[in-house]
Amino acid sequence: MKFMTTWKALPGARKEAVERFLAGQGVPPEGVTLLGRWHNTDCSGGFTLTESSNPQALFESAARWADLLEFHSHLVVEDAEAGPVLVKMAK
Repeated sequence: MKFMTTWKALPGARKEAVERFLAGQGVPPEGVTLLGRWHNTDCSGGFTLTESSNPQALFESAARWADLLEFHSHLVVEDAEAGPVLVKMAK
């Protein structure tokens, strides 16, 4: 399953979050595959696209950063997966 997660730094946490990220701590735990990560151009946060079938691994990923970042995760489907469902609904 694919998950879109948005994140933003908590007040006063940006410097430490940047330091952790640059130190290589942005790698997801075992069981979570990072498909991409994007940063907002205004440095206010960003989002990741990950894949996992393990909710505990997703929780671990967020818990590692919860002291510095606010997260919102959503299970997502691609157009190719949504299309057949929409066709059935249109009938």
